[in-house]
Amino acid sequence: QVQLVESGGGLVQAGGSLRLSCAASGTIFRVVSMGWHRQAPGKERELVADINAGHAINYADSVKGRFTISRDNARNTVYLQMNTLKPDDTAVYYCNARVYSTFTEWNEYWGQGTLVTVSS
Repeated sequence: QVQLVESGGGLVQAGGSLRLSCAASGTIFRVVSMGWHRQAPGKERELVADINAGHAINYADSVKGRFTISRDNARNTVYLQMNTLKPDDTAVYYCNARVYSTFTEWNEYWGQGTLVTVSS
């Protein structure tokens, strides 16, 4: 079993910055990818950014140029630096990871979510 523990959410004014962190722990053979999704009230969950073990990165168009995802492979930790935040970024942010617990068995895991609120 794998646990994802998120931190760093909170309340910030528009134009401000926040940094989210997510650490994976448990039975880990190899972490394939880690990333962040978000879900705003009344909307579906959407990908914000993800990064694989080779540091290839995907960003949602809405956050390109403002958010930066990074990863510490040694600590199985992923970060999301969020700059120039907008009220539309208000959402619960969920960490996601695809993890091999053995050489052949992998699963997808989700964190509990951390709330980011951007005031105008």
